[in-house]
Amino acid sequence: MRIVVIDGQGGGFGRALIEKLRAAGCRQEIIAVGTNAMATSAMLKAGATAGATGENAVIVNAGRADVLAGPLGLVMANSLLGECSPAMALAVANSTAQKVLIPAGKCGAAIAGLPELPLADYIADAAKKILALL
Repeated sequence: MRIVVIDGQGGGFGRALIEKLRAAGCRQEIIAVGTNAMATSAMLKAGATAGATGENAVIVNAGRADVLAGPLGLVMANSLLGECSPAMALAVANSTAQKVLIPAGKCGAAIAGLPELPLADYIADAAKKILALL
């Protein structure tokens, strides 16, 4: 099973998620895809199997994923402070992968009915959901 983790900016979401998955014993292939080199590097240091950077990497790997994880903004064009292009958002939204999306304030969206939790709790829940899919 191929897990693709996509993140932007400094890669903090992706790094924390990959660390949680590896700490829980996940030995599956985890592909780190950053919207920039700093995000990709952070996720690789956290234990990703391989990494790639940029819009085309997001588009290609979203289509190859069994599980796709990252911030909620990945399905919204121009989110993540502009790092998520319309083509990237479309590729993520159209992916047949099971998506595990983490709510984040910088995405410009609020999810009704979702309790406000610390980011670490959302990341822990995302890791739990991914592990349940394996």
